[in-house]
Amino acid sequence: MKHFIAIILTVFAVVLCYSQENIAKDTMQRIATIEHKFEGNQVKFRPNAPELNQIAGAPKAFYTNYWEFGDGTYSKENNPTKTYKKPGEYEVRLWATNNYDTGKTPTSRPKKIKVTNVDESYNEEASMTTNFDLQRNREPVPEEEFVVIVKYKNTKDYVTNGKVFLFYNEKQFKADNFEISESRMYHNENEINTEDLVFTSKLDTDNYYASAENKILKLQLKLQDSTEKQNLPLTLEESKAKYNNSTAFTFKNMQPNEERNVFYTIKTTPEMIKDTSAIVSVRGIYVPDENYDNHNVKDMEMEIVTSHDPNKMSTSAFLMNYRLVRFKKPKFKIKFQNNGEGPARTIRLETDIPEIFDKSTIEVLDMYPKVKICPKYDVEYSCLDTTYTQKQAIFTFKNIYLPGSEQKNVKEYDSTKGFVKYRIKFGKNFHKIKTKSRTAIIFDKNEPIITNYSTTRFMPGISIGAKAGYNYFFDLDNSKSYFVGATLSPYKSYRFYWQVELLNSLHEFDGSTQISEQFTDNGATGELFFRRTTTSTSYNNIDWEVPVLLRYNVNNYIGLGAGLQGMISVSQKESTTTTIEDYENINTVPGALISSETISTENKASFTNFRSGFLVEATAGFARIGPSIGARYVFNFKDNYNYMQFYAIWKF
Repeated sequence: MKHFIAIILTVFAVVLCYSQENIAKDTMQRIATIEHKFEGNQVKFRPNAPELNQIAGAPKAFYTNYWEFGDGTYSKENNPTKTYKKPGEYEVRLWATNNYDTGKTPTSRPKKIKVTNVDESYNEEASMTTNFDLQRNREPVPEEEFVVIVKYKNTKDYVTNGKVFLFYNEKQFKADNFEISESRMYHNENEINTEDLVFTSKLDTDNYYASAENKILKLQLKLQDSTEKQNLPLTLEESKAKYNNSTAFTFKNMQPNEERNVFYTIKTTPEMIKDTSAIVSVRGIYVPDENYDNHNVKDMEMEIVTSHDPNKMSTSAFLMNYRLVRFKKPKFKIKFQNNGEGPARTIRLETDIPEIFDKSTIEVLDMYPKVKICPKYDVEYSCLDTTYTQKQAIFTFKNIYLPGSEQKNVKEYDSTKGFVKYRIKFGKNFHKIKTKSRTAIIFDKNEPIITNYSTTRFMPGISIGAKAGYNYFFDLDNSKSYFVGATLSPYKSYRFYWQVELLNSLHEFDGSTQISEQFTDNGATGELFFRRTTTSTSYNNIDWEVPVLLRYNVNNYIGLGAGLQGMISVSQKESTTTTIEDYENINTVPGALISSETISTENKASFTNFRSGFLVEATAGFARIGPSIGARYVFNFKDNYNYMQFYAIWKF
């Protein structure tokens, strides 16, 4: 007993220590603080971040920083210098992002600074090449916040008033991924209620609904860029159809060539999709002049990640409907960053292509650095070349200059990043299987950097089957059993899958026959005679069978299955016939028939005679979808009810 108590206490102590260790690890906070100093009319900022914990085997860990200066401007430099135009108190914010680091992303509190030495003539350097853009400070990670920057510019030659809409939380996901925790506006923008949008009076209702009916579904399939569009109501309705949530604001008195920024702090929800290769998006709509319907639309794609490593692979095909993907072209994106001390001249991306895709259909949609596609002969200019091996596509940037993040005089870390975005068709005969692919990134002649796995998977889908056949019972007399029913299973599964059925059968069979014989007297005369009593039963049932089985597709044409089933008689009619025959008694041997009487009775019952059993089966035909025939043996745990089932089935 003492030994037993000692063992229990030891185990409890180990578990307690382990739990305390986990709690300490999970709740450990890392904080980055803001340091600053004034030099004349400039303010120099510096982050004071925790020490990095290097991931073994990864490139050197480093921080990227995003700053907001409290006046509507921001910077992605690690140590920025800021010149303010007006004196006052400003709230500066810092988001430090750890790359190739095993620890949590640091948090940072805003810091208020008082500025007295300013330069009223100072103008921020123009940064926008278009009139509308969306940016983010980092990719979304579960349980972390990030910032979406809405950038808009007045490209008109007159002062404008307008609107900006932001849509988020795509309806294709079961739960919302994000929520807006804070918005920061610096140019007297006013938030408006997007539930009761008032469109321009120019709307032609009849024409709008006629066009919307035909165009909304088509628009949903397109990635929106910043191209100017005309039909604002249609764009808003299409966006409402794609996204669950939205926010909007109005702006006033925007001067020609003026640029403005609005900042949204986005929190991820506990229900956020955890697929680390998934691509999600937010959509911005910019109406530069509220007197017109002309507007710009921008979709910003983001990759769900578990860590902020700059070299990664993602896909839009992380969850697909197998019935609808035959002619679709899933998109993939490979992102990379040169973390060296010098520029990269050649970048080679060796990308796995799962067998369900056709490598020859790869189409490059976008890239950075922006270069031409290489011709089939050698050239001296910068270009992107695509070659193939048996299982890979190899994208090679040739004759480029991508600066390194550790290179001297490189302040903007985004300039050290690049990407390739491509789409690809499915192969001719592809199966419903999960795939994993990743990329080896090689900068010049350095060792490869391996990305995360980009995973594609299919939704189970539902396949309903119609089934009919005949049950042959080995141990029942004069048995006749026909059935019809339905099956439910995942749509066109590749190998293993579950299937449940509901079968309704009409079953007739004979029960037992009992014969009793005896010598008796008639009671009055004492004369002996011989009596034979024959009792027979028959059944007429309506049975329900509910099999649940695990099936395996050997190939496209042969399938096997095994499982359990229950059967119950929802309606049972038992017919009993009793025949009494009296014979003369001649020397103790039956003689001539004296009399005969037949009595018939019926008993009805509902939901009776439950049987359970084990089954095995095989099918031949179109195993995954379509018609096939099969044979099933059911071993019932109740005597006399083993049977063979022969059937035809068609799965839709």
